[in-house]
Amino acid sequence: MFGSIGMPELIIILVIALIIFGPRKLPELGRSLGRSIGEFKRASNELRNTLEEEIRVEDQKDQRAAITLEQDSAVAAATTQPPAAPPAVTPAPPDGETVNRTTGTGPVA
Repeated sequence: MFGSIGMPELIIILVIALIIFGPRKLPELGRSLGRSIGEFKRASNELRNTLEEEIRVEDQKDQRAAITLEQDSAVAAATTQPPAAPPAVTPAPPDGETVNRTTGTGPVA
């Protein structure tokens, strides 16, 4: 839990702290240490959230720039190309008539 600090070392540290600060001051020091650690955690979480938000905003800007560039290039390509010729349409024969396929004209005899 504490890395290389074992149970005997932890007991020695607590006994020395009890001797130095006394039994009345030790609980107060523990509470203030707990508050300090809590504030540090909140500050680090806030910093991490702020950094993640900034990264997300930058990604959105990059995506918008890529989309705008793609749209601009598509518009430029559309304006530089000549318009395509409409497909050739063969008129349909009037109702009831058939067309001679060998010559392509007139009714079949």
